Amino acid sequence: MKLLCLIIILLSTVTAYAQDDFAAIQRQWAVCEYQVPAKQQSDCLEKLSINADRISDQDHSRVDALIWAAIVKSSWAGSKGGLGALSLAKDAKQKLETALRLNPGALSGSAYVSLGALYYRVPGWPIGFGDDKRAEQLLKQALAINPEGIDANYFYGDFLLGQKRKDEARLYLNKALKAPARPGRELADRGRRQDIEQCLLKLQ
Repeated sequence: MKLLCLIIILLSTVTAYAQDDFAAIQRQWAVCEYQVPAKQQSDCLEKLSINADRISDQDHSRVDALIWAAIVKSSWAGSKGGLGALSLAKDAKQKLETALRLNPGALSGSAYVSLGALYYRVPGWPIGFGDDKRAEQLLKQALAINPEGIDANYFYGDFLLGQKRKDEARLYLNKALKAPARPGRELADRGRRQDIEQCLLKLQ
């Protein structure tokens, strides 16, 4: 009985540390994305990506960590830009596809959101894997899981803006702006609302 209690305590401790690491990745991503100067952003995201990969590799069953490793890598690719970012985007894509096979509903459909964003932001063939049709399918799947979510609505609105479907874009961007706050994600929410406002300005 004592041995069983000890095992339970140890497992609980490991889980708590894992959750702390996971929350730290989320917080630091928001700092890199929204507070670090543009010239330093790529370096910030590179360091965070190394750490996020390490946490994800420690436990391959943790889909949330896998998704966040992909989100950080996607952001790093976007900040880095150019052909050198394509390998990062491909790695993020592979991680997200694995997450979807393991648990498509994890983190309220975040893997669908992030993968959809990659598909419309990465160049298409013959340079990259970009595909607007596939992007829209994935973003709609994200919205089916989390119809009120700020990210699902923002990215679909941003996609529609790029497609010059302005009335639809305005609808989803305004919905994203009214999305409920996410506890512990205050900086990310403020930054995302700034992204949304920038998109809405383009519609004026």
